[in-house]
Amino acid sequence: MQSKKMPYLEKEISPIVFGTANLILAGAATEMQKKNSRSCGFALLDAAFSAGINCFDCAAIYGEEILGEWMEQRGIREKIVVISKCAHPNERRNRVTESDILYDIHNTSIKLRSDFIDIYMLHRDDPSVPVSKIVDTMNRLYDARKIGVLGVSNWTHQRLQEANNYAVRYGLMPFTVSSPHFSLAEQIGNPWVGQCVTLSGFKNEAARKWYRENNISVFAYSALARGFFSGRFISYETEKAKTILDEAGIKGYYSADNFERLRRAEYLARIKQCTVPQISLAWLFCQSLVVFPVITSSKEQHIWDNITATEIILSDEEVKWLNLEG
Repeated sequence: MQSKKMPYLEKEISPIVFGTANLILAGAATEMQKKNSRSCGFALLDAAFSAGINCFDCAAIYGEEILGEWMEQRGIREKIVVISKCAHPNERRNRVTESDILYDIHNTSIKLRSDFIDIYMLHRDDPSVPVSKIVDTMNRLYDARKIGVLGVSNWTHQRLQEANNYAVRYGLMPFTVSSPHFSLAEQIGNPWVGQCVTLSGFKNEAARKWYRENNISVFAYSALARGFFSGRFISYETEKAKTILDEAGIKGYYSADNFERLRRAEYLARIKQCTVPQISLAWLFCQSLVVFPVITSSKEQHIWDNITATEIILSDEEVKWLNLEG
């Protein structure tokens, strides 16, 4: 697995990003359960780092505390590329405001035990807020050396273009990374709270073209479609899939076309003697975009399996066939 260079990022970055969203079990009620859950989380972080993954994704609403404690205990903060996100909406309102961004980064710095975030993103957009206010706020943090690379998550490419036009016009740092959903599966419904932007599917070719032309790096969340390509069920087990996928997975990816994509991934996995998740990740790496899949792994073996996917070669015909283009 070969590290990559990215504009405005001082460190090289692994092609796979480890997601921290599910490291601490939500149901851990007692102190002993929480301690055991944290211990398991540390073990997975250790395994990912030992395997060559140096980029870890978290957000104001998940993962920061455990990641910060782990980095401090291991003494490896300078070796890690940290992604975090701010301004996620709550049950009362959107939070894409200057005060919310500043509030979030203050708390993020405390939880991560770090006064610098390598890649910092807006977790959601609020189209009612002028891009000028958002870009100005993020540049204040950049100028103060609080953040390095500026990015967004779940923004449309049109809104991203508008923001970068403003940044260029006034000599400010633009957004150079984005985190939409991107996977072999087409997103058929909005799986999360707020606007969830996807690059997958035929209807989003214009967005993908824009990303290619503007050289924006894609940090693809739900890279295995919320478990749809996990290999835990097979393509004809449509009812079993409903018992395995969570609500977001069913709402976002449960469709006949995606089951056909799964069937084709199973076929290629048999031919190439690998797994369905590896085929799905290989498909992402074969796209004509700069893609960093964000993946949360529950077992050390899964981490190594994901890394192996970077070495799988798919032909142009196989890439198109997997996506129902042939």
